[in-house]
Amino acid sequence: MTKATENPVPGDLVEDLVAEVDTGGRNPQGAISRNVLFFVPLVWTLFQLWYASPLPFMLNIFVINDTEARSIHLAFAVFLAYTAFPTFKSSPRKHIPYQDWVVAFIAAFCAGYIFIFYAGLAERPGRPTTIDLVVSVMGLILLLEATRRALGPPLMIVATVFIIYTFAGPYMPEVIAHQGASLVKGMSHYWLTTEGVYGVALGVSTGMVFMFVLFGSLLEAAGAGNYFIRTAFAGLGHLKGGPAKAAVVSSALTGLVSGSSIANVVTTGTFTIPLMKKVGFSAEKAGAVEVASSTNGQLTPPVMGAAAFLMVEYVGISYIEVIKHAFLPAIISYIALVYIVHLEACKMDLQGLPKRKTKTLAQSLLTFVFVVLSLIVMGGVTYYGLGWIKTFAGDKAIWIICALLTVAYLLLIYLACKVPDLEVSTEITELPDLGSTAQAGYYYLLPIVVLMWCLVVERLSPALSAFYATVLLIVIVLTQHPLKGFFRKIQGSEYSFSRGWKEMILGMVSGGRNMIGIGVATATAGIVVGTVTLTGIGLVMTEFVEFISGGNLMLILVFTAFISLLLGMGLPTTANYIVVSTLMAPVIVSLGAQNGLIVPLIAVHLFVFYFGILADDTPPVGLAAFAAAGISGGDPIRTGIQGFAYDIRTAILPFIFIFNNELLMIGIDNWFHFVVVVVGAIIAMLVFAAATQGWFVTKSRWWETIALLCIAFTLFRPGFFWDEIYPPLTDESPLQLVQVLDRLEPGSQLRLKLKGENMRGDEYQKTVMLAVGNEPTGAEKLSGLGIETRDEDGRIFVDMVGFGSPAKKAKIDFDQEILSIQMPLDRPNKELMFIPALLLLALVWRLQKARVKKHEAAVV
Repeated sequence: MTKATENPVPGDLVEDLVAEVDTGGRNPQGAISRNVLFFVPLVWTLFQLWYASPLPFMLNIFVINDTEARSIHLAFAVFLAYTAFPTFKSSPRKHIPYQDWVVAFIAAFCAGYIFIFYAGLAERPGRPTTIDLVVSVMGLILLLEATRRALGPPLMIVATVFIIYTFAGPYMPEVIAHQGASLVKGMSHYWLTTEGVYGVALGVSTGMVFMFVLFGSLLEAAGAGNYFIRTAFAGLGHLKGGPAKAAVVSSALTGLVSGSSIANVVTTGTFTIPLMKKVGFSAEKAGAVEVASSTNGQLTPPVMGAAAFLMVEYVGISYIEVIKHAFLPAIISYIALVYIVHLEACKMDLQGLPKRKTKTLAQSLLTFVFVVLSLIVMGGVTYYGLGWIKTFAGDKAIWIICALLTVAYLLLIYLACKVPDLEVSTEITELPDLGSTAQAGYYYLLPIVVLMWCLVVERLSPALSAFYATVLLIVIVLTQHPLKGFFRKIQGSEYSFSRGWKEMILGMVSGGRNMIGIGVATATAGIVVGTVTLTGIGLVMTEFVEFISGGNLMLILVFTAFISLLLGMGLPTTANYIVVSTLMAPVIVSLGAQNGLIVPLIAVHLFVFYFGILADDTPPVGLAAFAAAGISGGDPIRTGIQGFAYDIRTAILPFIFIFNNELLMIGIDNWFHFVVVVVGAIIAMLVFAAATQGWFVTKSRWWETIALLCIAFTLFRPGFFWDEIYPPLTDESPLQLVQVLDRLEPGSQLRLKLKGENMRGDEYQKTVMLAVGNEPTGAEKLSGLGIETRDEDGRIFVDMVGFGSPAKKAKIDFDQEILSIQMPLDRPNKELMFIPALLLLALVWRLQKARVKKHEAAVV
């Protein structure tokens, strides 16, 4: 791409970029082609709604299993990939060539082959016919080509390399050689089972991701995106660098339901970037703030660019657990970005937009307290009130709750009619009033409340929760305009039911087209996962990475971050996460254990995910930076570099939470501990942002920057220094294993240091943690963990490991020697390190404040 002109045309340049990346570059003029690209995504959306709903089981109509659903899902995705995306940049975009029609139908047939011939394939597992093999080979080739069209060459090349590795195993260098696979075995594994293309990743796309992408598309169609943006401006636009702060918050709100950083840039950037330039930001800095905000939108639960749902399957924890672990890093990352924007505004002495009304401090505090108390009261009434209704009404509670929801919706619509409708233009000329702006769209929050209620309280599956929230959203889209017309006593096309119908259909079509890339990406990433399970390359990767890093965990983390950034330059975030986590997550966990560090699997997966996201604004590829530059008129490379500089605060977070799991809400003992961790992490991130920006109260001197970095490190990881003063663990003899277990409370952790040999005969050591059961005696607790031991001259060895036991899951194997039991020591809380860190911070603040006062006195 070339540098954007000084007078860009965002409507052309940026929308074309989004089309190429997300929804397809074709905009056919012919009636047949146009209708196909309209009705096929619509039918796909209707199928996904049916599949996610309980209706098939209630009516016993078109009940299909997960494998059949994945087949249909992929058939839609590849058909649209061939019809919506041109073959090359020079290929026609105004019509669909005949050859693309032919290939699209063949690809859809190959993808749907499992669904069409499911019964026959089930009767001959592992014994494919010639037709099965032909379809599998053609399907694999056409899937790779569909991936190239929709996502570019990188993912196709990666998948092709893994396929070649599968079949050319015996001819590979000795360090990565394997016995290889026959055509029958390979095609069966990749295409005719759920080990390859139709594996976990495509299942997540089919079962969960589509519903959340559709939810986001319908929210946008309803006008919620515009509401989030204008509310953010109304609340923050008057502050220093206010439009930039509003950009951060509105991108975070959009990121709640959006899986695309590029779409996020375009949605919010058309509002925020011109205003940032208006108050004094350069074109590159305005674009960079939007890029950093939008890419970070994928960190924000509950969607997280579809990775949250993949983590559920790959890590083996619930969706709520994923959200809990991802929440704090996402929040402190956004708080830090707001602070970075504030520091930039301070450097340039920028002001915000003028307020319509000026409130006194007392009025502002009173308003804030009133809003907080109102939210607490409403939350309490909702939670306990609905709980009481469920207890009182039993099975009929759902009808009472639906009636109350209807009343709440009508009341909020009525309140919205008391204020003017929100502007829909992309130019904000004056600061909106916060009260009336927020009041105009409170009802948009109802589907989000329903979504979170179903997930957190009812503990429904993510897909079913999204289905119920989407049903409510469809009702809102259809009825909001007629109801506003009724309450305002106005008639016309603007308040007609047909307007809502059109918006609903367009939202459904948009949801389907937004899923094309994700559908083919998850299917193609399944090739990589299938290769790992078929060839055992995961074990090879462990040994290879251990060799090049010398077993040093920090080097392994740097290596993994580099791979994630490199692959992420060409791969979509979801595919990048699948590929790198499949290869590297087990390596990091294994080598961490050998370094005596227990690394939770969720921490490793989030580590990989974070760096995959950062690739979206990493030059020279950074498509989000190109989209922002198209709006700002700045240089895309400089925009990307500046955006990455803002994102350094995000880049350090994964390294921190690998070593300090408390940032992921792991190991939090009580609410006070939780508050200390949250406050410490926020202060640490703000201090780190100040250090990297070279500005705290005023411009920092070099030693002040070093001091700020040390303060941030101490607050982020207080145990680093504290462990040198007070060792956290003591070793007890493995001969006392039963007695130690007898003392441990149910649910506490047993930490064992083990020694074993790998397949090459090399010795290794590792540390594992096992959750103790509630058996009455130590011997029974040991048996409950799945471990039997033997004593050889005072040395304790693992004699047997129970199948499917906690010990087996922790990869404890027979004949491993138990070197010691590592028991925690009673010691002062490591958070006491916060005291010297905060005192040093106060000293830096005082020194900089004194310089500011001295400068002001000299000016006067």
